Amino acid sequence: MASAAEQLAANASFSQFAKATDLKKRLWFTIGALVVFRLLSYVPLPGIDPRALASLFEQTQGGVMDFFNTFTGGALTRMSVVALGVMPYITASIVIQLATSLSPTLAAIKKEGESGRKKLNQYTRYGTVLLTAIQAYFIAVGLEAWGQSAGYNAVIVDPLLFRTTTVITLVGGTMFLMWLGEQITSRGIGNGVSLIIMAGIVASLPTTIAGSLEQARTGATSPLWVFAGFAFFLGLILLICFMERAQRRVLIQYPKRQTARGMQSDKSHLPLKINTANVIPPIFASSLLALPLTITQFAGSHLSGESRWGDFIISLNQFIGQDTPAYFALYAAGIIFFSFFYTAVVFNPEETADNLKRYGGFIPGIRPGKATESYLDYVLTRITVIGAAYLTAICVIPEMFIPRHLIGFGGTSLLIVVNVTIDTVTQIQSHLLAHQYGDLIKKAKLKGGMRR
Repeated sequence: MASAAEQLAANASFSQFAKATDLKKRLWFTIGALVVFRLLSYVPLPGIDPRALASLFEQTQGGVMDFFNTFTGGALTRMSVVALGVMPYITASIVIQLATSLSPTLAAIKKEGESGRKKLNQYTRYGTVLLTAIQAYFIAVGLEAWGQSAGYNAVIVDPLLFRTTTVITLVGGTMFLMWLGEQITSRGIGNGVSLIIMAGIVASLPTTIAGSLEQARTGATSPLWVFAGFAFFLGLILLICFMERAQRRVLIQYPKRQTARGMQSDKSHLPLKINTANVIPPIFASSLLALPLTITQFAGSHLSGESRWGDFIISLNQFIGQDTPAYFALYAAGIIFFSFFYTAVVFNPEETADNLKRYGGFIPGIRPGKATESYLDYVLTRITVIGAAYLTAICVIPEMFIPRHLIGFGGTSLLIVVNVTIDTVTQIQSHLLAHQYGDLIKKAKLKGGMRR
């Protein structure tokens, strides 16, 4: 049976949405911030010839650059001021969270509450600057040599000046997007960083769909294959929606207490999501792969293999390049690892068991305390196995067996879009629900005042 909150959310109408002034302001702020991001993705780095750059990237179509270009909405191939997107920020967040789990000092800082969270956020920002500077430098060096080896003058200024301006500009662009994401989270709707990634993916969707339809029209691809590709991804959307709402509900019972109707006991459920980590594992895994792959893509494109370092870079680029078994293996391993790691970060069985014991709650048949903690850990581990397998299948299998030219949209991109959409709609419903409760409280106070 639906709860009162679910019934209120289901009865939400457009008129109620129109009355929610605060929600409308948040939506307009979010849309405006995403528009700013999309405009910045068309502002090129200083010192680059856009036509020569476009010719260079045409030679690498279908490679790993296309995969990471999807997350930036084309900003990487255009070499815009936000070419690296928010991936360095996500990678820095991964490093800090891993360090928090391994370092007692950082773990103590995390337990300090709000002040500790601010310190860790500051460390994440420092790490973002460092990672962005490293990637930006290799991109600048790679563009110079890449253009010369291919016969194009992509860089039209002094090399030293170009490297300096590229590092400064890309660091500034990534830090601005990081700040923009934080502003969306606090003043808008949804998770800001996730929405920025989703905006980049969705921006390329019309072009990829139009390209697939054009291939079917010209006979380059069988229309049946294109239709099958769209049907397959529609089925994936339904599967993602089902799995993201799937829960393992653990029964919680509270001691009997005296009420007007006699002795009664309260019962509730502890909902454990099958995919507790949400969309974080594929984003984290792709972010970690982005750092070495970006460097090897630019460095390996102009090395001749006449040195040990050149041989190593070329071999590494070929070994972990997109559509290789090593790439898929590393990607799947990263998803599985971060599924368990992030689940352990967001849900603490020991803390949950202590809270249940403190308020008198218990799981029927399980003793409070350590036994409850072990039981919750056992249940969480089992459902996380299912969640990790689901995420791996959604992200890896379509990439391995479905040719990207059929739709140009991978399982990872689809997972991010659907998850972020579900999360954003849920937050919109929460704001509408709060607005409806506010109206009910106002009406109740008004009626109480009139009776007096």
